[in-house]
Amino acid sequence: MKKRSEALAERLEAGASALASFASTLTDAEWQTRVPKDGRKIGVVVHHVASVYPIEIQLAQVLAAGNAVTGVTWDVVHKMNHQHGDTNDGVTKEAALSLLAANSSAAAAAIRALSDEQLDNAAPLSLNSDAPLTCQFMLEDHAVRHSYHHLAKIKAALGR
Repeated sequence: MKKRSEALAERLEAGASALASFASTLTDAEWQTRVPKDGRKIGVVVHHVASVYPIEIQLAQVLAAGNAVTGVTWDVVHKMNHQHGDTNDGVTKEAALSLLAANSSAAAAAIRALSDEQLDNAAPLSLNSDAPLTCQFMLEDHAVRHSYHHLAKIKAALGR
């Protein structure tokens, strides 16, 4: 077993599970509550986390192969998030939680497939000013952290 990739996958799964567990308890009114400063509904944010896992894994895999990630900037990310919010404004809890389960499982499997060498590969990452960053950093800062980040924002929005 690859200990580092397994540990990363387990942390991603724990975060997704915590988000899903919390989100599953929300009332319809809470699901529709907008997250301060973000503006998106809580349900949309849960769906967002789920829908971005494949993209985050794809970018990490580019770095794992030793290739640069180009064209991905925070402006691009903000535009993508805005479009996602508009398109999925009425997402149901069932749909969001189903996608969260499926995509977090697939993301964890993809992480488990990475070798230590791949985790250590570094290349320029346009999202971070073309700094040469490792695949492991990309995973930790994005796919693994994402559910924890948004869960904290959701709890704060609800005063919990």
